[in-house]
Amino acid sequence: MTVTSLTVEKITCLRGGRLVFRDLSFALGAGGALALEGPNGAGKTSLLRMLAGFLAPASGRIAVRDGSAEILEAEERGRLMGWLGHHDAAKAQMSASETLRFFARFFVSDASEARIVSTLERVGLDRVRDLPCQYLSAGQRKRLALARLAIAARPLWLLDEPLAALDTTGKALAAEMIAAHCASGGMAVVATHEPVAISCERLMLGMSA
Repeated sequence: MTVTSLTVEKITCLRGGRLVFRDLSFALGAGGALALEGPNGAGKTSLLRMLAGFLAPASGRIAVRDGSAEILEAEERGRLMGWLGHHDAAKAQMSASETLRFFARFFVSDASEARIVSTLERVGLDRVRDLPCQYLSAGQRKRLALARLAIAARPLWLLDEPLAALDTTGKALAAEMIAAHCASGGMAVVATHEPVAISCERLMLGMSA
């Protein structure tokens, strides 16, 4: 799967009857990264959810171009998205390797043992791969979420506070993974309260009403 562009045109977000933002526009091309910044309540998560197709904008349009085809329908667009949110999607009784194997099969990608092991090694979880997720620290669970994102092989990553709960090494790992994804032709939109050590455009939300 490939995505050559993401275009957002004059979208408006209403939550509970409250205007969060309006007439928001931006575009992102293959290999590009965008950092969403702004205070709590500015609409960073809502914008990510709109891009993913979980939430419909009150007005405006969101389009993804896959080669020559323009995709406007939310469900079709969602199949191109890799999502990392505040919930880690890890069942307490399942081990890290079992969790990753489930998602590899769910996303119809390579679920071979070699790929599972190499992906867990990449995120620094090889020594705890057989440990039930209930015993993993918050940082380890975030690393597992990064592994899930990588193994899903979706071209457009939507990341909501990907650095939260990570130590210095983990933050460097997250930045390296995002940069590598973009270098391979993918795209990333990152909602964050702290700088992500990658080359990216920045979009500040909540600066005007």
